Amino acid sequence: MRTDDVLEVMNELVAFVRVAEAGSFSAAARQHGQTPSAVSRQVARLEKVMGVALLQRSTRQLRLTEAGLDVLERGREMVAAAQATVRVAEGHVGVPRGRVRISAPKAFARQVLQQPLLSFLQRCPEVDLHLMVVDRPVDALREGVDLVIRLTDDPPPGMVARALMPVRQLLLASPAYLSGRPPVRTPEDLMAHSCLSLGEQERDNRWRWVRGGDVVEVAVSGRYTVNHSEMRLAAVEAGLGVGCVPDFVARDALAAGRVVQLLPDWVFDNHYQGTAYLLFAASRHTAPKVRALIDHLVAALGPCAQPV
Repeated sequence: MRTDDVLEVMNELVAFVRVAEAGSFSAAARQHGQTPSAVSRQVARLEKVMGVALLQRSTRQLRLTEAGLDVLERGREMVAAAQATVRVAEGHVGVPRGRVRISAPKAFARQVLQQPLLSFLQRCPEVDLHLMVVDRPVDALREGVDLVIRLTDDPPPGMVARALMPVRQLLLASPAYLSGRPPVRTPEDLMAHSCLSLGEQERDNRWRWVRGGDVVEVAVSGRYTVNHSEMRLAAVEAGLGVGCVPDFVARDALAAGRVVQLLPDWVFDNHYQGTAYLLFAASRHTAPKVRALIDHLVAALGPCAQPV
């Protein structure tokens, strides 16, 4: 018997399992809204395809043949597997449920993402979240991540990208540090100041500034190098020098007057700014759990979030 023949009689196999478990054609028919004759024909067709008798019929009862017992055992497994498959599929439609894996840069996760994720968990009680907080690029497909947040001006091809919010690096200093020191009116003025760099790449101590068509690059130096934006902000607040941090990290310190922004009409041009994009694999059938989180984050963070 060919495998294709089995696939063509799956309905008949289900009918046989129902009859064997119910003990009669009429009982199986009543349970599933069919006539006894229709159920009998399904079982007869299965026997014909298999080339073996599965049931011994009498006026009073049905008895399974030896082949029927074996087929029933395997048939139950197939029916259970089909039911489990349907349940898996149901997890991808309807009510959001299941686990969603999302990755984000450290400072962004702490300063921006934390509250929207907590509110999402309260809103969708059947969804679990696994947040990976990493500053390295994450390969969503290879690492099994559903959603990736990346700060970039150039979203990777092959992924759907939703723009959540612009991210700009701000040049900051504390009022105490600036007191009695030369003013910072142009990028070149930074050469006379202690500047807090990231120290991840050789060019991190060469700061490139853009204003309209003007581009200025200056070599800077300072006493403290740290590749953590929140720690860099703390050093700026402590008066150790001037430093650039993302606007979402600087927000509270600026509002409280602990720091002031320098060169506001210039753009600090480096790869740690751009737009915070929500990246995910293109699919016509995005799971409800993933779609629900996408919609939630876009509503919370991205008033102009559009696919690109």
